Amino acid sequence: MVKRSGGALLLSLGLDRETGRPIATQLYMSLREVILSGDLGAGERLPASRTLAKDLGISRTTVNDAFERLAAEGLIESRVGAGTFISQALKAERPMPVPKSRNSRPLAQRPRLAESMTLAIEDFAERRRLPHQPRAFVTGLPALDAFPMAQWSRLMAKHWRAHRELVMGYGEPYGYRPLREAIAVHLRANRGISCDAQQIFITGGAQQAFHLIGSVLLNPGDKVWFENPGAIGARNCLVACGADLVPVPVDAEGLKVEAGLEQAKNFRLVFVTPSHHQPLGMIMSLERRFALLQAAARANAWIIEDDYDGEFCYGRQPLPTLKSVDTTGRVIYVGTFSKSLFPSLRLGYLLAPPDLVETFERLTSTFLPGVPTSLQAGTAEFIDEGFFAAHIRRMRRIYAERHQALCDAAKQHLDGLLNVVPTESGLHTIGHLPPQMSESAVAEAAKARTIAVSPIARFCLQPMGTNGLVLGFGSIGPAEIRAGVEGLSEVLESLVQADRRSAAL
Repeated sequence: MVKRSGGALLLSLGLDRETGRPIATQLYMSLREVILSGDLGAGERLPASRTLAKDLGISRTTVNDAFERLAAEGLIESRVGAGTFISQALKAERPMPVPKSRNSRPLAQRPRLAESMTLAIEDFAERRRLPHQPRAFVTGLPALDAFPMAQWSRLMAKHWRAHRELVMGYGEPYGYRPLREAIAVHLRANRGISCDAQQIFITGGAQQAFHLIGSVLLNPGDKVWFENPGAIGARNCLVACGADLVPVPVDAEGLKVEAGLEQAKNFRLVFVTPSHHQPLGMIMSLERRFALLQAAARANAWIIEDDYDGEFCYGRQPLPTLKSVDTTGRVIYVGTFSKSLFPSLRLGYLLAPPDLVETFERLTSTFLPGVPTSLQAGTAEFIDEGFFAAHIRRMRRIYAERHQALCDAAKQHLDGLLNVVPTESGLHTIGHLPPQMSESAVAEAAKARTIAVSPIARFCLQPMGTNGLVLGFGSIGPAEIRAGVEGLSEVLESLVQADRRSAAL
């Protein structure tokens, strides 16, 4: 750093006027980096604000703003009649900067994580987060283009004009009472579940509910039956809670209870998606539901029912929820507004059996800060005014149309390449590939065409016989679905031709 009597010459500070970032912020960050790196030592004088402004071609006000922020952090200090200096506090010995490897990544020591969290990270490192932009064939994303934004905006604006304590204060740890009551009414009327508002606990999405349940009920090493294949988010939450997951196979009727008993009779918890299996799409039969309830009662175990998109049934009359036929008080029902409304709302809920209500009250009041009240209030009124029911009915028609568009286009363009299986509910289905075709190779080739398909193996705890892809159809319209099918057909055709050329050599 060049020195001169008027203070250090700071001409190397990087200021980019082409970006939208304020020059004062850039100057502050650049000076802060120079100071903390040790390039300017404790007690060294900085140029006067007028001088630095002239050197850098910026206003003196901008320099003063940056100096004020650095002074507030204690990095510089002003001395009357003498100028501005690097703080004497920086004379203290500081940790050396972490050396960088050739690829510019820090060579920091790996943090010591809890064993359960390490397992969750290492075992599922290859299951990268899926894209969440509307395109063919993204899963887990609803039809954002069909959401009634005008009605929602009006309700949210109304609640932002409410008392400041309601809008800006801490939320209730159990959840906003009117929303809990609205959910209870909805579940009684539309999902056949007998419940009251006291049993409803509002969470920051379904995954927080899964983690809360696992934290309450599981000790490290407890056996948990888990559908194979099964829901990735829930699986990771339970592993992080110390669960020893038991992969239980599924068939056309859902979880194979007898197979679970053969592997682990003494289990603590079961996770199931009975209304629309994730990811295979079947609906759990009533016989299997009763068998599962009996097995849980004998083992003194609990059941998590994840009803993530059960609102959208457009085939046969939907079966009752598992919770609605539970006479043992073993089922913990988890719902979410991520599919029925929109994901960034981050609102979910769990319905606790009577025996667990007091436990969840004590735990949530101790550990959870509560979801923002304004979001809960807007959602409660959206339900109470009938907008939610109307939206669900409309979305059932839209998703049925999009599902049919996928099936029709598949018959026309994917015959012999991908056998798309019709579904009766939800926002996704699957397609079976020929046995010799690699599902991961198809997914990678489709990704290059901006088509998002997921190998079924991505959802598996252990290998299974199914070779295929998970196809979401909820987030895009029929025209985009047909275009996606045509693009996927071209991908599959090219892979088939490549295999033929390789076999001929």
